[in-house]
Amino acid sequence: MAEQSLPLAAHLRLHTHDVDEACRRVGNDLGVHGLRPVSSEVVLDARLNGVAFDGVALYSLGYGPEVLITPQPVESYLLVEIPLTGVAEVSQGRERIVSTPEFASVLSLTRPMSMRWAAGQESLIVRFDRAALEAHLGKLMGRTPRRPLTFSLGMDLTRPPARSWLGVVELLRREAETGGAMLEQPVALRQLEGLLMTQLLLAQPSNYSEALSGGHPRVAPTAVERAVDLIEARAAEPLTVEEIAEAVGVGARALQEGFRRQLETTPMSYLREVRLDRVRAELTVQDAGVTTVTDVAYRWGFVHLGRFALAYRRRFGESPSETLRR
Repeated sequence: MAEQSLPLAAHLRLHTHDVDEACRRVGNDLGVHGLRPVSSEVVLDARLNGVAFDGVALYSLGYGPEVLITPQPVESYLLVEIPLTGVAEVSQGRERIVSTPEFASVLSLTRPMSMRWAAGQESLIVRFDRAALEAHLGKLMGRTPRRPLTFSLGMDLTRPPARSWLGVVELLRREAETGGAMLEQPVALRQLEGLLMTQLLLAQPSNYSEALSGGHPRVAPTAVERAVDLIEARAAEPLTVEEIAEAVGVGARALQEGFRRQLETTPMSYLREVRLDRVRAELTVQDAGVTTVTDVAYRWGFVHLGRFALAYRRRFGESPSETLRR
């Protein structure tokens, strides 16, 4: 392997001919794994370059001769390996692919797997912090992921969504190789990392693809009924759609769709109407000399008094103060 053949040459992290050292040092960045040259007569020429940011890190790696790699499950991150030269046979459970420069491998690292790198293979590897990626997934879905994120093993880099994702990877790579000013701007770097995460989640099939596309299965009427009961019982609490959905065991978007289909409204609109009813019931029995509209509105979760007064008038045909005086 030529001295400067790998990308990110200014960020050399390892160059060794020792198998144990390569296994240990590469494992520090890319996860615990077994490493063995296919032939005992060859000399390993392991080289790792890399630069880490916040939720994303970028590496280039090559071993020289043909090697067998057996990654072990890792809870803290996921990897996308993009061959720059050569091919790799990758197996995970029943999934088996041949990874090439046009077909990357996405390693969810949720269970043991094996890889066979051909002689001379060099790869660009993107490491995603799992907690950061799953938090980003939660923001896109509007709810916290309840199961670990897992991707399909193979990524076809000739498809437009994957090409777009790869374009963001190349931008980050160029910035890292040239010491680009973007990397010195925390806000810009966070946006770039966020774009990498968004593009990966949208481009690569996963166990959350259906949720991200909005294609939720229909929720049972009983789930909507439970949500209604919860809203009625806890209307004074600062409820969110995500909290209601989690309490009844469905996704936030699925619950939204269930309310639209069954009640022709949304969970938050239903909550607002319940609160308006509770405010009116309280105003009709309170003494105007003791209670104020503001106190009652705040007690039932209305923070924006102007919006509250407008919604109240639309609903009941009079202002809250008129109800209280009457």
